Amino acid sequence: MAREQGSATSARIGQRVLRALVESLTETAVLVSDRAGVIRAVNAVITSWAPRLVAGRVLAETAPAWLTAADASGTVTAHGGMGSRQVTARRAELPGGHHAWYLTDVTDARSTDRELRLAHGRAEFLAEASAGLLSSLDPRTCVTATAELAASRLADAAVVVTPPDRQRLRLTRAVAGRPGVEECALAVDPAEVPGLPEALAGSPPPPPRRTDPVRAPDWLLPEDFGAPVSLLVTPLPGNGVPAGALVLMRRLGGPFTVEEKAFAQVFAARAGAAISASVLYTEQARSAALLQEELLPPRLGPIRGTEVAGSYRPSRETLRIGGDFYDTYPAEESDGESTVVLGDVCGKGLEAAVLTGKIRNTLSALRLVETDHVRLLTLLNHALLNTAHARFATMVLAGVTPLGRGQVRLRLTTGGHPAPLILRVSGDVEEAGTSGTLIGAVPDVRATTFTTVLQPGESCLLYSDGVTEARGGVTGREFFGSERLKTTVAGCVGMPVEALVEHVELRTTEWLADRPHDDIALVGVAAPRGSVRVR
Repeated sequence: MAREQGSATSARIGQRVLRALVESLTETAVLVSDRAGVIRAVNAVITSWAPRLVAGRVLAETAPAWLTAADASGTVTAHGGMGSRQVTARRAELPGGHHAWYLTDVTDARSTDRELRLAHGRAEFLAEASAGLLSSLDPRTCVTATAELAASRLADAAVVVTPPDRQRLRLTRAVAGRPGVEECALAVDPAEVPGLPEALAGSPPPPPRRTDPVRAPDWLLPEDFGAPVSLLVTPLPGNGVPAGALVLMRRLGGPFTVEEKAFAQVFAARAGAAISASVLYTEQARSAALLQEELLPPRLGPIRGTEVAGSYRPSRETLRIGGDFYDTYPAEESDGESTVVLGDVCGKGLEAAVLTGKIRNTLSALRLVETDHVRLLTLLNHALLNTAHARFATMVLAGVTPLGRGQVRLRLTTGGHPAPLILRVSGDVEEAGTSGTLIGAVPDVRATTFTTVLQPGESCLLYSDGVTEARGGVTGREFFGSERLKTTVAGCVGMPVEALVEHVELRTTEWLADRPHDDIALVGVAAPRGSVRVR
């Protein structure tokens, strides 16, 4: 009798110890059942997951089917849901036919894995979007890319709305799975779309209330899209000035989530910056093109009784402008003297081009009050010395007066510039006897004027040192030089002045063979050829 009481006491003590042991585990969900399948011990962790699993109840009646399905001996692993959790359970055999269940919540791990995959996908999309948006500096291309990218990933349809121009909104619509975009400009009221006026102004739209209906006017919707069930409007931030607004639409599903709105704003920030940069670049390129047109050597105007042709090649082909320049100033009177000028400002590129523009404008004004070449160069020298520029210039002035019967009188004066070459009808090449000091370098200008008469068919070539100092040849370091230029000019006897200029430019280009070079300018002045016979 005492032995039986001792055994019962030991059993009760064992149950208490077992229960205390299980309940002491606070990080792992544990359940113990006996041979009859009655739950003998559970801890607080598993009770919080499944309140029905309590000591004294039959496990098969209260536990999920997946937990009791595996009844083989040994250790068994099962997976299933328990409330809002996704659980993995491991069953272990205990002495006396008891079983212990160890449950692990994998909900957080799987959720984290999904979040990581989602974050990775979004990062890949943003990288792809950035590459697509930055692949072009054309605003229209950037807007189209924005609409297509947003429709492919963020919604069923996307509309890019750019700020009003002449009271008209420009819309670019894209639909997921539909190639191309729809573009139009409409005189509509942006207030018909909630939040659109604020987004166009660069401010975040006010959050809609849950009870607010989705309002999307027909002019906003892509063709055959239907009424959207949800709408999201976000600004496209620009560089100081808003680039527009992005409208996202869904056909199915609920409203855009907080995470989706945040991701759309990140994409919109990148798209807005790209669109704004493209607009700024286009405006600057247009302004630069206008300025370049003003600074480029002009199309040479006709001079009565004279043939004139010019050629210009800047040192940097992409810039189109440089330090060499030429111009013609036709005589105001029919028997007066016209002026041709060719010059070279120290340096090259934009800074030199700006100074050439000032010199051309100054010469245009000074020649109206001064016809003597030396005094004209002296006045120009004073004007350059009084500017902030530390650059100097060289130039040659040619006074051109038709004498009748095909003859042309030339007055040639250089200021630190190579002397012009005169091609006689006999094929001889003469160097004009004129010289002078640099313009804008020293206070006093000294120059001599050379006068000659061109007979019918004879020419005079004005050129910059970019021709004679062009490096090429076998070594790539040899100058084209004055003698080679004279030989080239001599081979042009009997040619029209346009052909003379073109031939010299061609020979210089061949000599350079795509090597770096200085600005190159050429101007040819010729007496009409008439019926001249070449000797």
